[in-house]
Amino acid sequence: MATEKIPVMGDGLPAALREMLGPEIEVLEWDDSPGSPALAKAVGIVTYGHPHVDGSLMDRVPNLRVISNHGVGVDHINIEAARSRTIPVGNTPGCLDASTADMTMALLLATARNVVVGDHFARSAEFTHYDPSQLIGYEVSGSTLGIVGLGRIGKQVARRAKAFDMPVLYYNRRRDEAAERELGVTYVAFDDLLRQSDFVSLNCPLTIETTNLIGTREFSLMKPTGILLNMARGPVVDHDALYAALHSRRIAAAGLDVTAPEPLPRQHPLLGLSNLVITPHLGSASNRTRHRMIQMTVENLRAGLTGQALPWSV
Repeated sequence: MATEKIPVMGDGLPAALREMLGPEIEVLEWDDSPGSPALAKAVGIVTYGHPHVDGSLMDRVPNLRVISNHGVGVDHINIEAARSRTIPVGNTPGCLDASTADMTMALLLATARNVVVGDHFARSAEFTHYDPSQLIGYEVSGSTLGIVGLGRIGKQVARRAKAFDMPVLYYNRRRDEAAERELGVTYVAFDDLLRQSDFVSLNCPLTIETTNLIGTREFSLMKPTGILLNMARGPVVDHDALYAALHSRRIAAAGLDVTAPEPLPRQHPLLGLSNLVITPHLGSASNRTRHRMIQMTVENLRAGLTGQALPWSV
């Protein structure tokens, strides 16, 4: 007699994740429309591409036992609504710290040294001879890096910056004296970080407090040669203010791995700027990291389905 499969709703789950779920899990394609059969049937939810999961959606999944998020950021899930309904929520902390820090440094180097503009120029018909005066970038070694959010990822960024002999400033809601001793970083007030840094790296979570954290006022405090890097979430930066700062050369450049919305509309003015490097949310997109994220997502899901404590609970 065949064992009845466990129905789980997921959005765009890749083959590798589906395979790891095993044959006993029935994957229901994402359908949050009113009266959806998937909502009525599902006992678990896997969020892969950041679909919005609020209390209303949870109430329309009457048999919901667990929400397992593929990724560490859970700003698309109403955690308080889940807690009030005693629905455990899992994520994948720790495993993506190194790869996201690597990507932070990749954006830093790309923006500072005109990697993307240089690539396009080197492929173009205009590149007919070498000219030492072309595409002069900004020296990374010895420049000051300011990290907003010295959490797990921020600390990994600081370690990498030290290899470039970069003095590192940081701003957190709470000072981390242990990190200062370990990493040699310096705590400063938020405005002072903006004024003193050559590179400002956003590695903070998206919260009410960090929404539009960087806007017109903050850009006015940065150096004209300053470069902004956003590896946090798109809404941490006011995109209209960012466009104005880049277009007017109030700051030198920016590197974004996240935007709001994501992706940007194809006619968005930011996409036409040559002093912006933008990548499609690649922070954790490395082979080892993504494999481990899938493993953790599945382990959280299986624990929740069987009523056990989640290994990585939010």
